[in-house]
Amino acid sequence: MANIGQIIENKYEILKRIGKGGMSEVYLAMDRNLNKQWAVKEIKKKARDKNNEVVIQSAIAEANMMKKLDHPCLPRIVDIIDRKNVIYVVMDYIEGEPLSKILEKYGAQPQETVIEWAKELAGVLEYLHMQDPPIIYRDMKPANVMLQPNGHIKLIDFGIAREYKEQNVEDTVSLGTKGYAAPEQFGGKGQTDPRTDIYCLGVTLYHLVTGQNPCEPPYELYPIRHWKPELSAGLESIILKCTQMNPQDRYSSCAELLYALQHYEEEDEAYKKQLKRKLKIFVGTLVASVVCVLAGVTCQAISTKMNNDDYESYLLRAEKSATYQERVQNCLDAIYVKPNEIEAYKKLIEAYKEDAVFTVDEEAQFKSAINSHLKELSNSKGYADLAFETGKLYWYFYDYGKTAEQDNQVTRMKSAIQWFEDACTYATEENDAYRMASVYKEIGKFNQDVTIKVAEASDQGMYLPYYQNLKKLYEMVENQDKDEIVDLEVYRICLFSIEQYVRKFQSDEVPQDDIHEFLQAVIESTQNTQTTSDKTDELKRDILDRVSQTQQAVMRAYGGT
Repeated sequence: MANIGQIIENKYEILKRIGKGGMSEVYLAMDRNLNKQWAVKEIKKKARDKNNEVVIQSAIAEANMMKKLDHPCLPRIVDIIDRKNVIYVVMDYIEGEPLSKILEKYGAQPQETVIEWAKELAGVLEYLHMQDPPIIYRDMKPANVMLQPNGHIKLIDFGIAREYKEQNVEDTVSLGTKGYAAPEQFGGKGQTDPRTDIYCLGVTLYHLVTGQNPCEPPYELYPIRHWKPELSAGLESIILKCTQMNPQDRYSSCAELLYALQHYEEEDEAYKKQLKRKLKIFVGTLVASVVCVLAGVTCQAISTKMNNDDYESYLLRAEKSATYQERVQNCLDAIYVKPNEIEAYKKLIEAYKEDAVFTVDEEAQFKSAINSHLKELSNSKGYADLAFETGKLYWYFYDYGKTAEQDNQVTRMKSAIQWFEDACTYATEENDAYRMASVYKEIGKFNQDVTIKVAEASDQGMYLPYYQNLKKLYEMVENQDKDEIVDLEVYRICLFSIEQYVRKFQSDEVPQDDIHEFLQAVIESTQNTQTTSDKTDELKRDILDRVSQTQQAVMRAYGGT
């Protein structure tokens, strides 16, 4: 057991214990080098869990799994310290309270609030399921969901998550929390897969919106309006489908579930009545139209033409819309008509970029529109360009984790990696998108991996390729049409990286003249950039304020010359 005041690895000072479980203890610690708080999980190597599995193996598996993940709703693993008798896993300290505590204090939560949480949870589960191989979380419950002060949630405790193995017929052990766990999680009833997480999420939503604990009598999931008649019929339908005993009767993916959550009101009676009225009018019109055509083939041709006309009409309206809301809605309507066409998605991305901020809500909206059509879109000729533009949307504009005190540049880069990887996969090597996406991808992966590589002392040789990619990125933006936000973001990462890693660049034999020339070019480009908004004014000042200390860092690294 760690002691208060103990310093681990001459770096992490234990401040207090903040959690305890059968497998580990968790402490709040202060990083004495970075002046930042982390959570430190301590696991004794000799401990065993209830399934007689060595806890240290579980902890290492969890940490290794988490190291490769990057999502706003997941904590990051930043350090793993292996001692003789214990292992310490250093991760993000998440402020807030678990939803289980919220339920204890306040009971059932407002429906709209629960639906927003559900969208975030469906999004992060979909992210896990899209890994290669897919990661099945298997322990969704209110106690494992932290509500942060900003209103967003984080999913914690990956102790029983596993990578899905398609050839397995069933799991070897029963894992999960009774009451929330799916039937297949208990030995002999099949292997867990993404639909297992959908079941657990459905039970969690049931508990949150009704206040009825599934671990307590009557031990049965009634329709939610049995407890609270004022709740939405649409949400009731979603939860019932999530919690079907047979996995084949549930949603097939979290992307499908997310879409249902975005449209839950469409199952409500008032909406259905309105739809029926519209349907009657439509049927009457359709009958009149059919009378006027000569054959069914002609009807099909007219229908196809109408779809094409509707699609083009929505795109035209999007271009001419007077407001952001109208522009986005017209893009979404176009996607609904022809979901496998690229252009509407590109116009939606342009709309999101208008205010230079890609919000978490916009991200959820975008994912809801695109995720269920990715397979078809990836076969389209323009998918590589779409993936590249999506990657840039995250890289430059994503605002998750950004505060007045702290920028989120690393989060933005990490969130963009998968899209740049898609761009590289689906573009030819001669394509401009391939060349540029490759550079973005490698810079993002460096920033994703470097903290862990340093902790493992395996970062040797990473820095010269990173420096070369920074120069390529700089040259790319210099040779493109000027965009002040894009340009300044690139100048910032170049200058900040030189300041932070100059000694590593020197060790990897980056020539002194080369780094001086590159730094001076970045400084001059920043000075010459004309800014037109408060945001870019601040960004430019932020870069120029760091010039002096970056120059000093270069002088120290190269011997003061």
